[in-house]
Amino acid sequence: MSESRPSFLLVDGNNIIHAWRDLLDTHPAGKATVRAELIGRLERYRDFSGDRVVVVFDGRGATTQEERPPGGIQIFYTSASITADDVIERLATKYATQFDITVATNDRAEQDMVVGAGGMVISAEMLEMKLDAVDRSMRDWIERNKKRL
Repeated sequence: MSESRPSFLLVDGNNIIHAWRDLLDTHPAGKATVRAELIGRLERYRDFSGDRVVVVFDGRGATTQEERPPGGIQIFYTSASITADDVIERLATKYATQFDITVATNDRAEQDMVVGAGGMVISAEMLEMKLDAVDRSMRDWIERNKKRL
């Protein structure tokens, strides 16, 4: 009997933002607004799927910063001297043998590195479909159960 390993979804935040038309269209509203929208969608996915979610954004300051809101997803903002790709590749290489790692990015070099380390990859489009499916499932569940609430 095989034991299930915990699943992690690692998301290349800026790569996803630039790949999704709806997020890219809101980009003039400011980076913080766009990042918050992506984080909100990833939190809903995490709540419904049970997967652990880590999102990494490129360069925000002199040092890499981590945020972990209570009950939220893990968020990294890299220092100006390293990229989100560097952090994601390091995490995937270090943990792919212990956990089921899936990386969401359209960056081909990053995808190759992750697969080489034993992780899985999905495109930005596939991530969007997964998150949309979770949103639909949540709305359906609420609709079916609102009489009970």
